[in-house]
Amino acid sequence: MALAGSKAASRHQRILALIGQRGYVSNEELAREFDVTVQTVRRDVNALAEEGRVARHHGGAGLASSTENIAYAERQVLNPQAKEAIARQAAAEIPDRSSLFVNIGTTTEALARALLGHRELRVITNNLNVAALLSSRTDFSVVVTGGTVRNRDGGIVGQTVSDMIAEFRVDFGILGISGIDEDGTLLDFDHDEIRAARAILRHSRQSFLLADHTKFARRPMVRLGSITEVSALFTDQPPPRPIQALLREHGVACHVAGRAPAAEAKPAPGR
Repeated sequence: MALAGSKAASRHQRILALIGQRGYVSNEELAREFDVTVQTVRRDVNALAEEGRVARHHGGAGLASSTENIAYAERQVLNPQAKEAIARQAAAEIPDRSSLFVNIGTTTEALARALLGHRELRVITNNLNVAALLSSRTDFSVVVTGGTVRNRDGGIVGQTVSDMIAEFRVDFGILGISGIDEDGTLLDFDHDEIRAARAILRHSRQSFLLADHTKFARRPMVRLGSITEVSALFTDQPPPRPIQALLREHGVACHVAGRAPAAEAKPAPGR
């Protein structure tokens, strides 16, 4: 089983290299290249697509989009165990009676579920799914920002969101993200989401970034800021070594689900 897994991992890397060179490769070409069945190639492409590393097309695979996110329904079932583990670890760092911002994303929705065992939280969110989850607790205070509701995922966007966030100063800002570049740049697909996330960073005493390992392979086009601006990263696998070095250099705590933090966050105003 270990040998089969290593062969698949090696094949995945070679598939990524070919797609990077050509932009698009058919399943038949990949099957011939690696001397495997088309069914095996489809499984490989599906696995890479679920990680956001390639885009599936009819009969083949191409470069992952930097302009369009994976559909919300697909993101809901992508790496659910990793997201739940990340959420539990982050929730354990949030005391009862805390105040929080929680932004848009399926990992932040997992955090909302993990917070249901807390007491007397005050939460400001631009995510209707988070608001619905947390409003089931009668001792929680849940504030929903103004703005335009996106039908596809329950996110609330628009300038009103950022304006309303700026009226608060909270203990913890909880952020999801769509991608993290090799130099630690935080990236997303929607400029409206980015504006809200920046406001959360500015108006939180501590900021927690929740990102599973697939986010380190994705390259959306809109820049939020740097991973060095957050107080702590919560993830499910050790980040790439350059990211680890950045976190250590800037005192950003790195919590890998099930492991002790790799670095302690240093106090910094505005984080």
